[in-house]
Amino acid sequence: MLNRPMLDTLKRNRPAKLLSVLDRRGFSLIELIATIVILVVLAGAIAPALGQIRHQARAATSADNLMQIGQARDMYAKDNTDRIFTYTWRAGETYTMPNGQTRTPNSAQEAASRQNEEILMRRTQRINGVSKIRHDSARLTHRRSVHVVLMDYMAGDDDASFANLVFVDPADGDLLNWQERPLDYLSDSNGLPYADGAPSGYDDNSVWFQLAVRQRWSFGTSYFSTPFAWQGDGPDNVYGPVESTPHLYMANGSPDLSGRYMNQVQSPSRKVHMFEEFDREQKRQPYFAYGSARSDKLMFDGSINSQASSSSQPSVHPTYPDGPIWKQRYVPLHVFPIPMIGGLGSNRELNMRYMWTKNGLQGFDYN
Repeated sequence: MLNRPMLDTLKRNRPAKLLSVLDRRGFSLIELIATIVILVVLAGAIAPALGQIRHQARAATSADNLMQIGQARDMYAKDNTDRIFTYTWRAGETYTMPNGQTRTPNSAQEAASRQNEEILMRRTQRINGVSKIRHDSARLTHRRSVHVVLMDYMAGDDDASFANLVFVDPADGDLLNWQERPLDYLSDSNGLPYADGAPSGYDDNSVWFQLAVRQRWSFGTSYFSTPFAWQGDGPDNVYGPVESTPHLYMANGSPDLSGRYMNQVQSPSRKVHMFEEFDREQKRQPYFAYGSARSDKLMFDGSINSQASSSSQPSVHPTYPDGPIWKQRYVPLHVFPIPMIGGLGSNRELNMRYMWTKNGLQGFDYN
């Protein structure tokens, strides 16, 4: 073993290259620690910027999605006598389903739900067995699924392109997961709304528990159509909001669901057609009705509006168009973002903005 005097003698008689290695040996650990510290500091400084870039990229993709939907909407209208996309089956007519069975719906609402069932059956070939697409008779299909008509149109002859990502906000992780795993509704604890019941504070309407509803989440969308794009302007024979929940509608009289036309829109550049339900690019993902929300909105002229909801016209109840501003609580669906202010059970009432525009398609949402 070399003692200190011998090591000093060796160093004096070794080449310069070896001396360099020996001299650095005592400092390598310090250098490593210093490098790690610098990297950690840099990562901490860069992370917020990277997060902001990611949010901006998602926002740009979401806006592009809505623009593509608008282009498809215009193509659909051109191919369908100027009609705004909606369900076209009618009560009293007989239709053949993909499994060979015939159906004669008794009402406009049933006709729409049957057409929705036919589209999903045909596109997925889930026509028999445990995964069969079931008839959703418990709710108005238009509320959360009128976009399925446009999905069907856009897919053309390619069934594989039916579940189109253009209908999903890239920040909507839940919907992306449901779309990738469409048969998860068959098991419990699968992350789908109401698969394991309704926790306190969430919308507890019994319709959400039904299997036919749960299996349709994988065909959902992050973007929703304003009601007047598929029904009359009212005040009679129109669907209106339900006070206890913003997720269901109630019929007043016998609503006309035969469809609306692009030329019925009086101010295309000022009228919202479809919009993000949540401003997912903003912290806590505010519901569109919060004044601070800047949800992307597809206007009827094809432009994208990202103005704050507070800049839009106030909403009215469609059956009382000359009444006061229509406000209601936001009650979240299970696994959806909770109220931005007040949390679960919040009693804060929100102006529903462009969801319920005064005068419907004849009115406008932004100046």
